[in-house]
Amino acid sequence: MNGILDHVMVRVNDLEESLDWYQTHLDYEEKDRYEGDGFTIVYLGPENMHEDGAMLELTHNEGETTEMGDAWGHIAVRVPEGELEAAYQQLMEEGVEDYRDPESCGGRYAFIRDPDGHEIELVQRDQGEMWSIDHTMIRVEDADQAIGYWTRKFEYEETGRWEADTFANYFLEPEGAPAEAMSLELTYNYDGRTYDFGNAWGHLCVRIDELASDWDLLMKREAPEYRPPEDCDNLYAFTKDPSGHEIELLKRDPEAESLFPF
Repeated sequence: MNGILDHVMVRVNDLEESLDWYQTHLDYEEKDRYEGDGFTIVYLGPENMHEDGAMLELTHNEGETTEMGDAWGHIAVRVPEGELEAAYQQLMEEGVEDYRDPESCGGRYAFIRDPDGHEIELVQRDQGEMWSIDHTMIRVEDADQAIGYWTRKFEYEETGRWEADTFANYFLEPEGAPAEAMSLELTYNYDGRTYDFGNAWGHLCVRIDELASDWDLLMKREAPEYRPPEDCDNLYAFTKDPSGHEIELLKRDPEAESLFPF
């Protein structure tokens, strides 16, 4: 199993407000939409995103108010090398909240927030479309356990790390993944803290080849059996990492009219 990260899902309180925000400020377009019973799912991404690029999934549940936890960190979106300050100033002129400007981040990156408070990092990259998703950061309570989970169960490899005095960041992705694909960033704080999930953070999705056989392989590798395929009409499935982050398994049919398996 060596699946690309397909999308990252977050929950929003006002779907139309969130859609307008991402379409206005990050030039995202709606890739597909599913209207369910009491909920709506929308896939977003840049117009010319790479075929292995990750989408952003916005989920809105009617009557639900989202609460932000700290187990979910952020998504990072790409801006060209040398254009961080200009991109940030453009967002400020458009009325985006001033959260962490490039100067406060040593000129290497910056942060903004969407209408629901989800943090979005701006990183400088030569690859990928402007505003395409570079990585998703989640916080873990045991770095050894978390790295072992992704390397053993999903066959990911560690592609980078940053170890500071009080925390460390570890980057993982499938072997041979294109530069335009989304990476996973694990953040580990050395002080032994625990995290609250809230309900604003949803899940990561791994794109797989065959649902049944890949699920069986995960079970053989002792992944948590959270929502097996038979509980999801054999359309998708969910497991969890050791810290409790939900991970969806999804097979996409490139010839299908819809991005959804429904």
